Amino acid sequence: MFAPDPTGMHAAVFAAVFAALYAAHQVADHWVQTQHQADCKGEPGWAGRLACAAHVATYTLTAAVALTTLALATGLRLDGWGVAVGLTVSAVSHYIADRRTPLRRLAVALGKDPHWLTRGGGMYALDQSWHIGFLFIAALFCAV
Repeated sequence: MFAPDPTGMHAAVFAAVFAALYAAHQVADHWVQTQHQADCKGEPGWAGRLACAAHVATYTLTAAVALTTLALATGLRLDGWGVAVGLTVSAVSHYIADRRTPLRRLAVALGKDPHWLTRGGGMYALDQSWHIGFLFIAALFCAV
């Protein structure tokens, strides 16, 4: 899957894909996401699950549009299965983080102060760093 590439092409494809996914992330999380989704996606019960699922659907669609635009604009050929796996990794990890409770529990289990998580943007910083880390993994799959 990740065989050495003396030409550097795999690295260039990865870099382009990661940039496209990162740009899509910013647009989808801050522009495409509705206020209702942002307010409700972490709430308990079906209302929260549905709001989060709707956000993840538009988030994933935004990423797919970004990758399609990248491919059309540059002539870059991406493997459909690799893109499907990468977008799935991104979507599932995004849903987990945006439901809030799993990320909060993980942060506390790793020694983060629960009070820090509620002030000064602590939870937002952990949320965004989680997303960016998984975009890195998603880009690896998309760039195969």
